[in-house]
Amino acid sequence: MGKKFQTIDEYIAAFPHEVQDILEKMRKVILKAAPEAEETISYGMPTFKLNGNLVHFAAYKNHIGFYPAPSGIETFKEEISEYKSSKGAVQFPLDKPAPYHLVEKMVIFRVKENLQQ
Repeated sequence: MGKKFQTIDEYIAAFPHEVQDILEKMRKVILKAAPEAEETISYGMPTFKLNGNLVHFAAYKNHIGFYPAPSGIETFKEEISEYKSSKGAVQFPLDKPAPYHLVEKMVIFRVKENLQQ
């Protein structure tokens, strides 16, 4: 997507309805786990900040990318082992139910980590 988004609402609205539903649910889960987090767009994707970057997420053709920083990936490597992942990201396929409970746990971990800085 070449468009520059100003808000998370604009970002989500740019996707098909079935993807919008997943993105909205992801946003709600993140805000529930981190109610003080500030919503913004960073690196062209929805970003939540609390004492610095907390987490990012983004929609792609076949997956939702979730970016809980390398520490989040490392801490939850067992739980995310069924998903494709890298040093700082995990991919949740669009053709499978998103693991919102796991996203919540990862966000709670990142909140604690960022507040200890």
